[in-house]
Amino acid sequence: MQSHSEFQTPPPGCPAHADGMRESLHGPEFAAAPQAVYERLRQHGPVAPVELAPGVEADLVTDYATALQVLQNPDTFARDSRRWKALNEGRVPLDSPVLPMMMHRPNALFSDGAEHMRLRQSVTASLARVDTHRLSRHVNRVGAYLISQFSSRGRTDLVADYAQLLPLLVFNDLFGCPAEIGDRLVFGISGIFDGIDAEKANEVLTEALMELVALKRRSPGEDVTSWLMQHPSGLSDEEMIHQLVTLIAAGTEPTQNIITSSLLVLLTDEKYAGDHNSAGLLVDDAINDVLWNSAPIANYGVHYPVRDVELAGTRLSAGDPVVISFAAANTDPSLSTGRQLLSKRAHLAWGAGPHACPAKDPATLVSNLAIEKLLNTLPDIELALPPESLNWRPGPFHRALEVLPARFTPVRPERRPSDGSVMGGQTATSGPVQGQSGAQKGRWWSSFLSWWKV
Repeated sequence: MQSHSEFQTPPPGCPAHADGMRESLHGPEFAAAPQAVYERLRQHGPVAPVELAPGVEADLVTDYATALQVLQNPDTFARDSRRWKALNEGRVPLDSPVLPMMMHRPNALFSDGAEHMRLRQSVTASLARVDTHRLSRHVNRVGAYLISQFSSRGRTDLVADYAQLLPLLVFNDLFGCPAEIGDRLVFGISGIFDGIDAEKANEVLTEALMELVALKRRSPGEDVTSWLMQHPSGLSDEEMIHQLVTLIAAGTEPTQNIITSSLLVLLTDEKYAGDHNSAGLLVDDAINDVLWNSAPIANYGVHYPVRDVELAGTRLSAGDPVVISFAAANTDPSLSTGRQLLSKRAHLAWGAGPHACPAKDPATLVSNLAIEKLLNTLPDIELALPPESLNWRPGPFHRALEVLPARFTPVRPERRPSDGSVMGGQTATSGPVQGQSGAQKGRWWSSFLSWWKV
């Protein structure tokens, strides 16, 4: 492994030699082949200059050890984006697509020190109260419902028809959403990540969360929203809304990407070929492969140096964003000889240090159960396109398939009987049309509740 000092000057041929030139992390080229981009960036050293979106510059950490150094050193690298110098100086476009993911919010993700501890404790304590048995039952119910909407067709898009929707519907239950609020949460979160009428989606999402908070203030229940507001940290309504936005968004996007990427591995990698009816251990291994080799949130964990500092031979200015590439760090070539000695869970897909993802256990459980439910219900499911023809959604932060077409032997849809179990052989209540628009997506939660009550 080369020493950091060898990287003080970019080598010949590196994009950084061109004045002001940065490697782009947006657009179809990066989405199609991110590892090729990471390899070029490694020529510059453990820290390299990138462009997250037009006019938005940052430094990307691609080295495992250097990533840990940043993640575990909050005294030098802060998370509060009010330190972002370029934004404060008006050099970041206010309509930039990455701004909603980077701008400050009064929640645990964007706070430091004692404030971070106060907000973080409210989250961890509330998530610790989630009953995993209840969660497992609900994933099974939601999975059965979604599969019932396409099982008789013999074909589906596992992104739009399953992986995108399952986490949203599961989280609606965890957060105690009634149908009329849950429908708008589905619309809002989907619209933000789809990039379709994002301003309208954000407005709908905020209004829905305001109503949810007001409802739980009046009538608390056994749900994460109620537990958050009952916590001794005494969250204000504004803090509640921003905690919920982060929890729901962070719980849905990574889970969706774990489900689709793991299904892609299971359906295409020869080492996972076999009987899907006994897929338990295979699913665990596939998810672990994805978390190591195709991190669902590829680049994030944005930090801001509190002062000018040198990191792995690169001089960083106070207030300039430093982004952690979880995907590049996990595939750091310096780990190739020693990775087998690391714990299976030593990957950085969930981050590390004081801001490590507090929801990794429920997210992993939901992903695992969702995949098992699909494979056990449709055991002969297979990819309907060659894997090399699949497209990945552009964007600097995620690693996400646009579509995952699959085919299988049609089966009769499942429906919940009166005894509370799930069985096949009946016609399910009609749900939203597949390939739906953002407005149609907003009917999924009430449709599921209607199906479940039949």
